[in-house]
Amino acid sequence: MDQNVFDDPRITAVGLLVEAHAGLSARFAAQFEEHGLSPVEFEVLTRLARSPGNQLRMTDLSAQTSLSTSGVTRVVDRMERDGLLRRRACPSDRRSSYAVVTAAGLARLDETLPGHLQIIEQWFTGQLEPAALEALLDGLRRVRDAVHPGATAGSNCPAPADETTAAGC
Repeated sequence: MDQNVFDDPRITAVGLLVEAHAGLSARFAAQFEEHGLSPVEFEVLTRLARSPGNQLRMTDLSAQTSLSTSGVTRVVDRMERDGLLRRRACPSDRRSSYAVVTAAGLARLDETLPGHLQIIEQWFTGQLEPAALEALLDGLRRVRDAVHPGATAGSNCPAPADETTAAGC
C-alpha cells in the first residue's frame, strides 16, 4: 500500500470531524447528565422544540435523529413516562402519531440550554471567526443533506390550530 494514501486530505477531513465530534459529545454528555438527560433525550427534546407546534411525526423524528424507528419508540416511551413529552394521534392517518414536547420538557430544556450554549461557544463556535463558522455551517449542511436527506423531514409542517387538529403533512 502506498504510504502517501494516509496523507490524503479526505482521510484527514473525516478524522478531524470524528475527533471533534467525540470531544464535543463527551463535554455535552456530562452537562446533560447534570440535568437528568441523556444525549439522545436532549436531541429529541431539541428537535421537537425547534419544530412547528413543538411536535414531529414519529417517523420524521426518527429521520432527524440518530435513532431507528424502534429506537425512537423506546425513547419516546421513556420520555413520556417521565412527563417530558406526549404522543398525539394523527386524526388524518391512524398509522401516524406525533411526539409533542410538554411544558415539563420545555422547562428541562430551559434549564439545560444555558450550559449547553456555553459549551458550544467555548469549544466550538468560539474557536472560529464568523466567516469560517458560516463556511463550516454551509459545508456541514451540504454533507448532511447528501448523506442524510431525510434529516429535515417534517420541519416545514404547520402547527395544528388546536389540540384536535392534525398538522396534516
